[in-house]
Amino acid sequence: MNDNNEKKMNINLDPQIAGGSYSNLAIISHSESEFVIDFASNLPGLPGPKVNNRIIMTPEHAKRLLAALNDNISKYEAQFGTISLNDAGKGGATLNLADLMQGGGAKS
Repeated sequence: MNDNNEKKMNINLDPQIAGGSYSNLAIISHSESEFVIDFASNLPGLPGPKVNNRIIMTPEHAKRLLAALNDNISKYEAQFGTISLNDAGKGGATLNLADLMQGGGAKS
């Protein structure tokens, strides 16, 4: 999209939301009509991951998010270098909900 066709949008950011929340774990599930992403934090000394935020979106918006993340990661790596995933098993991960359920075949 070139600059002449770009749509401008004013985004309101509530001060309570502006601080954000930390996540080092995302649990993703889907149905035919929506994707659900639970953002959680798995911290030392706590009994288990705690879900901090749940985002529900249409499949079309999930695919747009994927494209936007790919674009931003490419730009980040061009500026700062390749992001290594060597330690992904040490506290940070993205999981499919079905992988956590017994039998591994369940979809939400």
